[in-house]
Amino acid sequence: MNNPVIWFEIYVDDMPRARAFYERMLGITLESLNKPDSLDDLEMWAFPMQMDRVGAGGTLAKMAGMRSGGGGTLVYFACEDCAVEAQRAVEAGGTLFRAKMPIGEYGHIALVHDTEGNLIGLHSMQ
Repeated sequence: MNNPVIWFEIYVDDMPRARAFYERMLGITLESLNKPDSLDDLEMWAFPMQMDRVGAGGTLAKMAGMRSGGGGTLVYFACEDCAVEAQRAVEAGGTLFRAKMPIGEYGHIALVHDTEGNLIGLHSMQ
């Protein structure tokens, strides 16, 4: 059986600002996704993903009626060393919520708020 989480969407209010934050923090380039014709007000930018690899794909999303900010779901991004990405998050306009901390045999995590007020997790084994 595969891992049960297969997709995520991080809702944002300011797409250019959010894109710049995530691209800088993670050192990646987001790609525009085509949207269904029935959702004229939807804008989505995908994180790099490959359908044949382990892990969930996802996007930044902007849509009328969907606000950014805290909401009870926490998305974790894989990192080589989560302290590096946490520092980049701060440099890109985010704020540090919890610095890198050990989580036993499961590695380390750091928690940051993005520029839209969403709390996100960063995970690394070192």
